[in-house]
Amino acid sequence: MNDMTPAAFARLFDHTLLKADATPAAVRKLCAEAREFQFAGVCVNPCHIALAAKELAETDLAAMAVVGFPLGANRTDVKIDETLRAVGDGARELDMVINVGCYLGGEKAAAKHDIAAVVRAAGKTPVKVIFETAYLDEAHIRELTGWCVDLGAAFVKTSTGFGPRGASVRDLEIMAEPNRGLAVPKIGVKASGGVKTLDQALSFIEAGATRIGASASIAILQEFRARFGA
Repeated sequence: MNDMTPAAFARLFDHTLLKADATPAAVRKLCAEAREFQFAGVCVNPCHIALAAKELAETDLAAMAVVGFPLGANRTDVKIDETLRAVGDGARELDMVINVGCYLGGEKAAAKHDIAAVVRAAGKTPVKVIFETAYLDEAHIRELTGWCVDLGAAFVKTSTGFGPRGASVRDLEIMAEPNRGLAVPKIGVKASGGVKTLDQALSFIEAGATRIGASASIAILQEFRARFGA
């Protein structure tokens, strides 16, 4: 990992603020930090996406909105509407939550349709599909990853940060299986939920993560610079 520059490392991070008490001022601060440290972009709740898009205008940083967050239990038509409105408000990437209860309850066709509908509604806007892996076993994660590859999702993503746990190395190893041995990955893999230290981030990248969602992005980047040099 010490052959990666701090700038390249920073670009692996979605600088994230998804708390219920996030204020417009806090979102502006998040965007300023993203500009300063040159993260991939910011991930915010839908009510803040227009503000984030405005704050990141004339940069190559992405304003990212969540869809069906954090439970994934919205009706599919609501997720479609949320997707269209977020894109209209300037979202350049979307992080949607699957209906994990529907999936685990055996209603797999409905769960798959839910993902497909959001990807289709998003059009050219990349969609990251959040599994909430804490509720899933390895076979579930493998099946859902295969669906997302087939449906044209841009990323598979571990967690919302609101579930029983966040990302694990094993989650990411399974999600990255379609990319093994390929020069160009079939699908992006995003680690999220409880990523707070450099060692965690490095272990997730080693396992196959190509993007990391974190609210502790700055501290992790500063730790990277201290360890490997600025």
